[in-house]
Amino acid sequence: MKNYQEVKHILKNTVKTGIVVSNLIPMFAGLTLAMFTYGYGLTEKIPEMILAVIGTALIIASAGAFNNLYDRDIDAIMERTKVRPTVTGEIGFKTTLWLGIIMMIIGVGALAFTTWLAAFLGFLGLFLYVVPYTMWSKRRTIYNTEIGSLSGAVPPLIGWAAIEPNIVHPALLGLFVIAILWQMPHFYAIAIRRHDDYKAANVPMLPVVKGIRRTYLQTNFYLIIMILASFLLGTLSIGLMLVGLLLGGLWLILSITSYQPEDSNKWAKSLFLFSLLYMSIMFMTIIIYSLMGIIFKL
Repeated sequence: MKNYQEVKHILKNTVKTGIVVSNLIPMFAGLTLAMFTYGYGLTEKIPEMILAVIGTALIIASAGAFNNLYDRDIDAIMERTKVRPTVTGEIGFKTTLWLGIIMMIIGVGALAFTTWLAAFLGFLGLFLYVVPYTMWSKRRTIYNTEIGSLSGAVPPLIGWAAIEPNIVHPALLGLFVIAILWQMPHFYAIAIRRHDDYKAANVPMLPVVKGIRRTYLQTNFYLIIMILASFLLGTLSIGLMLVGLLLGGLWLILSITSYQPEDSNKWAKSLFLFSLLYMSIMFMTIIIYSLMGIIFKL
């Protein structure tokens, strides 16, 4: 009989609670931005806010469970993942499968009580992560990061759609593009630092297959596109646009100035840390700006 701490450990590492929490931030950014854009008061959409958080969290947790279930073979090879409960046998195949299915159903159902578009986007994000990314591209192509980034950029769309089923606003498109492009430098950095793991598991990450020079050039390309995408935020707020331009510009400068082919791990570490800083500041700025606009009717 497992005690509470053991169950907590198993669930935490099966559904990837860290990823769940980190993805709720961009979801909430999209949600609050929609409330500000369409002039809703802070208390007008409380049920939608609660349901969006619950639904998004469960869908992301479900995707994590399905991913762990499918990747048991390569997870057993990699140092970072070989202690996952799905690898060690602390949680069984059927239990993990049913856990993922139940969370998916409840998560999509919760979002459906906001808008049908939010529910569809939630299911789409899960599908993109499990099928095109986990089951197909992750083991077959160096563009697995780009394919996986599509699902990683869905949370802001879910948050916005939970409030207003109109996802063609330029500011939201800018947020979506930024959420996609942010992931490439972030995961390339991880792949460099975990190069031996990915190579041993035969996962074709860009740095493993094409080398550091190609990764450096591709990183800078995506950073430039991400900086340009910040201009879309200017359709709603010049301030948000400037924050995006500043953070993106600093990230590009850091990438160029800290690049050292002979010490790629140091370069990757600096990019990884700045990627976390970028995400935190960018999305929290959007949330604070939106909440202040809602409260003071800016």
